[in-house]
Amino acid sequence: MSKRLADAETRYKSLEKLAYALILASRKLRLYFQAHRIEVRTSYPLKQIMHQPESSGRMLKWTVELGQFEVDYKPRTTIKGQALADFILEFPPHQEVNPGALVVIPSTEAVGLESQNSAPWWSLFMDGASNGDGAGAGIELISSEAHKIRRATHLAFYATNNDAEYEALINGLKLAVEIKVKNLNVLVTP
Repeated sequence: MSKRLADAETRYKSLEKLAYALILASRKLRLYFQAHRIEVRTSYPLKQIMHQPESSGRMLKWTVELGQFEVDYKPRTTIKGQALADFILEFPPHQEVNPGALVVIPSTEAVGLESQNSAPWWSLFMDGASNGDGAGAGIELISSEAHKIRRATHLAFYATNNDAEYEALINGLKLAVEIKVKNLNVLVTP
């Protein structure tokens, strides 16, 4: 499902945007919502916000609209790959880096940059996908001189799309270490 927010909708608070996304899903997937119990896993207090008596007009309207369905709000559990990705984002490298150390920068601004006295920068692009036939991960390492190294992996275990994405990240980091990359930009595509 896809929906571009209108001008007024872009000014909603973040929790209102989450509630709005749930409302849009319930409207587009009405038959599924009517036939099944829906489990919403989120780390945000969406249930509390939706059931506050002092909710704004639109939140109150959405709460009533969702009231016709069996919607359970549960806390989101961390999967192993999620913990690794969160760790990388929460603990960026220090300014002083040992020679030969792998540097991960979660930004797209430094792509292709090289300082005068440093090793070349490499960019890691990755993608993972899962379907009924299995799951796979694809990675592409590109040097600042446009040399490309591509690798695809079939995952021999059941994996969700997120699991496949994290496996792609892990395989990309392993490949970078294997070829002794010193400066690396990890680029996550939305």
